[in-house]
Amino acid sequence: MSNVKKILIVGAGIGGQSAAIGLKKAGFEVDIIELHKEFNVYGVGIIQQANALRALDAIGVADEAMRRGSPYGKVKLCLSHGVQIGEAGTPPIGRFPSHNGISRKILHEVLYEEAQRVGLKYRMGVSVESIDNQPDVVNVAFTDGTSGSYDIVIAADGVNSKVRKLVFGEYKTSYVGLSVWRYAFKRPADLDTGYIFFNKKHKLGVIPMTAEACYIFLNSAEGDNPHIPEDQLVEKLKAYMSAYPIPLVQGLISQVTDAKLVNYRILETLKMPAPWYKNRVVVLGDAAHTTIPQLGSGAALAIEDAVVLIEELQKEGSVEETFDRYMKRRYDRCKMVVDVSETLGAWELLEYNDQPLPEGANMGMLMGKTGMALTEEI
Repeated sequence: MSNVKKILIVGAGIGGQSAAIGLKKAGFEVDIIELHKEFNVYGVGIIQQANALRALDAIGVADEAMRRGSPYGKVKLCLSHGVQIGEAGTPPIGRFPSHNGISRKILHEVLYEEAQRVGLKYRMGVSVESIDNQPDVVNVAFTDGTSGSYDIVIAADGVNSKVRKLVFGEYKTSYVGLSVWRYAFKRPADLDTGYIFFNKKHKLGVIPMTAEACYIFLNSAEGDNPHIPEDQLVEKLKAYMSAYPIPLVQGLISQVTDAKLVNYRILETLKMPAPWYKNRVVVLGDAAHTTIPQLGSGAALAIEDAVVLIEELQKEGSVEETFDRYMKRRYDRCKMVVDVSETLGAWELLEYNDQPLPEGANMGMLMGKTGMALTEEI
């Protein structure tokens, strides 16, 4: 094993909690801090493909995520009036299905409960103030006036990572011209799997989330000024949904009533160049590779990052050798997902703007090829 003993994790999101749980189980001393004062997440739903479940299994929570979520097969791809034209998703991996739908809140709770079970203590409402990143130690000053010294620091603090900015400098996100809407619903009795419906101006997915709940996502192109006032969210989402003349979607429209429950965000990407480490600080998840949800793999990549880093920290070698092995296992895979997602998004944007696709463009084939690649061992 490496000489790393004491670790600070900045950020208690999906990637940060996954890393903390696995490292604690492996015998490391782990501190985890979270900027938010309360552990309370909304965020609607997450699509967990088989590779995400495989990674969750490595830290011991896949079965609980499936028990409290909703396992289902491949997603049915349909035209706006309901005619199926294909299917998408990673093939099952062993006992793990193609997909598990789950509420983001429930997934955070599953991770948090496992973290408490193994004895992790969270410091809420705390961030880093400054970082002295030396070749042999990281000295950290916290926003609550305390300080600490660590063998390594793991930055899992998201797309706007403060740790990344302090250690590596400023990186800007890129707006891809698209937005995503999400809203949670009571699950229709006949919802047997995930569905994505396409029309010429946007696409809409209906995804199982639990035995009782589902959610929709809708991708749209809102132009150069994509920010929408809260008092317009409900009516605009209902208008988009009205363009899909099928009972599954039409039966949900009346449930869209609360603007505060409309989860709307513009889609941006960020690709941090290699290496994702410097001295004793290493970056994972959205802080290193923010993707758009065209492949439903953002959370999966963060969990995989955590699992790989945990595995490498238990092997012999210096910290630099450990981080270098982590990079070799993660960089190309994460870049593939971000790049393919961007390509799919760019093709969608062309269609929404009535422009022709590049010669040879085939969304289904590209999604299928990438899905197969994600089943490979990490």
